[in-house]
Amino acid sequence: MTALALPDRPQVAIVGAGPAGLMAAERIARAGLRVTVYERMPSPGRKLLLAGRSGLNLTHAEPAAAFLARYGAAAGRMRAALEAFPPEALRLWADELGADTFVGSSGRVFPRAWKASPLLRAWLSRLGGLGVSIVLRHRWDGFGPDGDLLFAGPDGAKIRVRPDAAILALGGASWPRLGSDGSWVPHLDAMGIGVEPLQPANAGLTVAWSDAFRERCAGLPLKRVALAFGRHAVRGEAVITRAGLEGGAVYPLASALREAVARGEDATLRIDLKPDLTTEDLARKLSRERGKQSASTFLRKAAGLSPVAIGLMREAVGAALPTDPAVLAALAKEARLRVTGTDVLDRAISSAGGIRLDELDEGFMLRRRPGLFAAGEMIDWDAPTGGYLLQGCFALGAAAAAGALAWIGRDPAGA
Repeated sequence: MTALALPDRPQVAIVGAGPAGLMAAERIARAGLRVTVYERMPSPGRKLLLAGRSGLNLTHAEPAAAFLARYGAAAGRMRAALEAFPPEALRLWADELGADTFVGSSGRVFPRAWKASPLLRAWLSRLGGLGVSIVLRHRWDGFGPDGDLLFAGPDGAKIRVRPDAAILALGGASWPRLGSDGSWVPHLDAMGIGVEPLQPANAGLTVAWSDAFRERCAGLPLKRVALAFGRHAVRGEAVITRAGLEGGAVYPLASALREAVARGEDATLRIDLKPDLTTEDLARKLSRERGKQSASTFLRKAAGLSPVAIGLMREAVGAALPTDPAVLAALAKEARLRVTGTDVLDRAISSAGGIRLDELDEGFMLRRRPGLFAAGEMIDWDAPTGGYLLQGCFALGAAAAAGALAWIGRDPAGA
């Protein structure tokens, strides 16, 4: 087994070249330490590139208190990291890379170039200028008996690394073909580190559609709707799939619905098909003379309901729709669907679960493994899409870097 020679100045090894790992690398390199990033894939930032394919939503511009609330049960532990590296800091960082960010009408923040590739290229160039070494096609294989990090190289060579500090930023288990497959879990289990099971988050929902609805409507969009579960409601769009529903209005509710299903509790999704109209206004529209029109034609002409929306109403109550205008309006304003679960993990946008927060100290160092830190999605926190996921990963990368610098004895404020 090859052992890498240690340089004269402190060295930090970072495992994983996603947003959290690369942000940690930048912060530590700016402090003057030698940084090597190990990545199992042939190129860095693959999931970031996929996230930016339809528009790189870096963060969100909503007020800090509302922003923090998006992290649910983990908000208390995320607070310090998000306050140290808030959305404003992320925007400034991206703008310095030439991204020229802007705030969209929904409050989401995007680069002018829209996609992730220009930003990633500029970032990798900056990291190279800081002396960061990125070693590709190296899979982390856990720990040696003396605590060294073990890697398998592309030629099968076994490599042993003993840095002054290390940061694990291996991602969760969604989109495994991009490198985040959760294969790190057994290595931490072997050390007795508590890891919550990795589960789908920001995932599609499964619904037991009727055969007729599935065949007729799979692939069709639901536009300008509002979805709700419990006290939470989301406006936006969704898409009917053969298995259920997916889309931007679906993902923020997926974790809560998944947990309700797991507990055997009610998991009823409420869909407002006309969120811009009150129930009373809609009832008035539906009170006009129907004549010989079919129910579908009448609903389309009188209320502007699409065929897929009308199909959803039938899925909620059966093939026969009510005729009373008030009851029909109430149904369009709150079509109820029973959710049976979420889509499979490898199709989810992100994963829940990971290293338990109580396994980490305030600097995101593993309490059972001094000098070893964790960052990003492999920690047990969760957030909806809309910029919150990426912001969390960037902020945790910066926080783990600060923890590692403090551990080595360098001032994190200089990074």
